[in-house]
Amino acid sequence: MDTQRRTGENGPAPFRSSRFFCVGSKWYFTTREGFDSGPFASRERAEIGLRRFLHVVRMLPEEQQLH
Repeated sequence: MDTQRRTGENGPAPFRSSRFFCVGSKWYFTTREGFDSGPFASRERAEIGLRRFLHVVRMLPEEQQLH
């Protein structure tokens, strides 16, 4: 569990869990919005998938970005 505060956070650190999870032998990532993506062949592939997802989200106009 990650208990460190992020930049700009005040007060106690909220509960955080990994964005990655494995079902059987397949890996997935989840977003804060509850979107699960996968399956990926390995955790490393899921990490690449998450980086690509975040890259696309950052390119969206501000009003369309996921929060």
